Amino acid sequence: MAKSTSLYCRLVEGKELPAKDVSGSSDPYCVVKVDNEVVARTATVWRSLNPFWGEEFTLRLPSGFHSLTIYVLDEDTIGHDDVIGKVSLSRQQISAQPRGIDSWLSLVPVHPDQEVQGEIHLEVRMPEQGHPRVLRCHLIAARDLAPRDPSGTSDPFVRVSCCRHTQETAVIKKTRFPHWDEVLEFELAEDEPGDSVLSVEVWDWDIVGKNDFLGQVKVPLDASGLTEGWFQLLPFPSSTEEPGGQLGSLRLTVRLLEDRVLPQHCYQPLIQLLAEPLCCPGQPAASTALAVLEEVTSGDSRQDVATKLVKVFLAQGLAVPFLDYVITRELTRTTDPNTLFRSNSLASKSVEQFLKAVGLPYLHAVLKPVVNRVFEEKKYVELDPCKMELSRGRRISFKGSLSEAQVRESSLELLQGYLEDTVDAIVGSVDKCPLLMRVAFKQLRRRVEERFPSPQHEEVQYFAISGFLFLRFFAPAVLTPKLFGLREQHAEPRTGRTLLLLAKALQSIGNLGLQPGKEPWMAPLHTVLLPSITRVRAFLDSLIEVDSIQATAGEGMMSVAPFSPSATIKEGFLHAREAEEPSLLPRFAFKKRYFWLSAQALSYSKSPECQERSCIPVGHIRAVERVDEGTFPQPHVMQVVAQDGTGQLRTTYIQCKSAPELWQWLWALRQASSANGAMLPTCHPGTFRTARWTCCLQPNRAAPGCSRTHSAVALDEWSDPLDPAAAAQSLYGHLQRAGTRLWEVVAELEGSVAVQSPELKLGGRAVAERLRAVLRDLDVAHEAFARGDGVSSPPTDTDTDAATAT
Repeated sequence: MAKSTSLYCRLVEGKELPAKDVSGSSDPYCVVKVDNEVVARTATVWRSLNPFWGEEFTLRLPSGFHSLTIYVLDEDTIGHDDVIGKVSLSRQQISAQPRGIDSWLSLVPVHPDQEVQGEIHLEVRMPEQGHPRVLRCHLIAARDLAPRDPSGTSDPFVRVSCCRHTQETAVIKKTRFPHWDEVLEFELAEDEPGDSVLSVEVWDWDIVGKNDFLGQVKVPLDASGLTEGWFQLLPFPSSTEEPGGQLGSLRLTVRLLEDRVLPQHCYQPLIQLLAEPLCCPGQPAASTALAVLEEVTSGDSRQDVATKLVKVFLAQGLAVPFLDYVITRELTRTTDPNTLFRSNSLASKSVEQFLKAVGLPYLHAVLKPVVNRVFEEKKYVELDPCKMELSRGRRISFKGSLSEAQVRESSLELLQGYLEDTVDAIVGSVDKCPLLMRVAFKQLRRRVEERFPSPQHEEVQYFAISGFLFLRFFAPAVLTPKLFGLREQHAEPRTGRTLLLLAKALQSIGNLGLQPGKEPWMAPLHTVLLPSITRVRAFLDSLIEVDSIQATAGEGMMSVAPFSPSATIKEGFLHAREAEEPSLLPRFAFKKRYFWLSAQALSYSKSPECQERSCIPVGHIRAVERVDEGTFPQPHVMQVVAQDGTGQLRTTYIQCKSAPELWQWLWALRQASSANGAMLPTCHPGTFRTARWTCCLQPNRAAPGCSRTHSAVALDEWSDPLDPAAAAQSLYGHLQRAGTRLWEVVAELEGSVAVQSPELKLGGRAVAERLRAVLRDLDVAHEAFARGDGVSSPPTDTDTDAATAT
């Protein structure tokens, strides 16, 4: 039994950001921090003061986190990136909104004295009596302090004030993990009031100019005895009111979900009840627990429910029956075929999530060549006369500016080329399409044909498939390739406009001419669009040519592939080096290696074809952490600490080519090793060089780690190994949060089947009673866990962290 804390964060867009570049624009991106630990970074949106990111993250976090902070920065090719502003949300602010925060929030300035991080290890002993009374403050150590010097470190010392007296510790040079081990004593007067406070301030010493503030802790002296532990460093209280709106705004969605995940067997009755109409399809579609879940799922949680259901049923080999079930329910409610699957219903969301889970490699194989070409060529393409910039013609021709007709002709030729290549790739991809997708589309077409059998509705049978494949899969991926993993960065404005026009053309093809585009300036493309529609119809016919035997085999074989232990979660070229033995001279010899990560092992070799591989079993991993920048000449380095066959810990340093790639590998490794029971509580974010650790300056190679590890912090992604208990707990949570609405739907279920037949009445009542019993049993199990755990509420920001000292 475990406690799960997850935070959903969607960074939608910004508006009215200040210009940071000489061009009068900015190149903004966002950095997400939880308790000052960087957990995610968006891509950069080039040359925009109103950027759209649309990136979302689901973070698994330690239960005791304090705050979420999102920084908006302007990327600069030369020099340091400019900080535009930030939005900070405390745990209390987020948890006070059960449905989450979804709004525009003003950016506030970033003041150095407010940007503190890290913790300090204190031991304060207050004498109960005696004369004179001497208070002893033992300054032991600090960790993860903010870097204030160009070297990426600080020169920290502590200033302690009490009873109108102040003392300071020694300065520890060039470290963010100082060890002082000093005791400062303060003599207390007999009439000293009981509400006195011990002020502990950490500073960075500078030889020139004033010292930099690193954080403070206030310890009340209202009780005798010993106060000991790690305390979070806090900023100075802000003395002025922060200006709102002057730095622009950030639109974001944040939602906190805390669950206690029971052992997997506790959820089996719920999963079996939800899967019953899929295994026994004879039940009426409306009289099932799955129908109840659909009815009580609100719009803001529909995607999460669809995600969990798709992943659960994929793992059980029931993905196609599940999609068939929700599609059939959607069809029974649809009277106008022109509105089919146009809403964000559970059926539409489930098919979308299914395509992401099963079809992303297929999407990459089809679209990546054309998308990469658009990014690399950076051609100016524009068909809308209102948006044309004729001065752009100087970049196209040395003869001066081009006319509107010339720009249109050039743009049309380029766009036709991109579109033809895209359509060629799609219609020629039947054999590349995953078998499970083809089976699902065949079943979808059959259900639509049964619901709308009239010959006049023949086009709807094609549109039902193309609507998902083109309008909800191919076109969105072309429009925002970063969100589908096709590119690591968002497109710059010119490339983005080309992608937008290409996506519009794909949408027109996906509509099969049923809903022509509204822009008249797109008309010149019709000479390409109309023949493409004919080819797409033939492609859709070929796509669903799957016989029943092949379909059955595909269901059992393909459905579990995304979550199979042997399936490759992530792969690619990286640079690696082993931690040096004490007897060897320091070398920064990172060697290029090809890495594969599965749920079983992290392996690597000289090339993808090489059969001789080094291997780190995932079960042996004890920590996966970033390495401080500046530790090696190479940037973007992480470390994998694993236990070898003799029980010794060995570290492998891995360098990635970019910050986004670093985080992707970091999350993938943490997710794969999330079930390991012997993860290290601390590690060194530096390396052992010249007879000491570069991070904490300890001379002992075997010294305990100076920084907390973050194995509990990870991103949820489709490639992650499935956690059935966590997924089922999420579905149970949705039912529980429905409250009285749940039982209203159950009552409607019982009443609706009662008027149809005695058999349906008994079946509907049985399902309702079983659902009540399953939820009641889970309620009891959670109550028993809460009583045994003794946790009545989540920790607050004022709670101190009593984590084990390093």
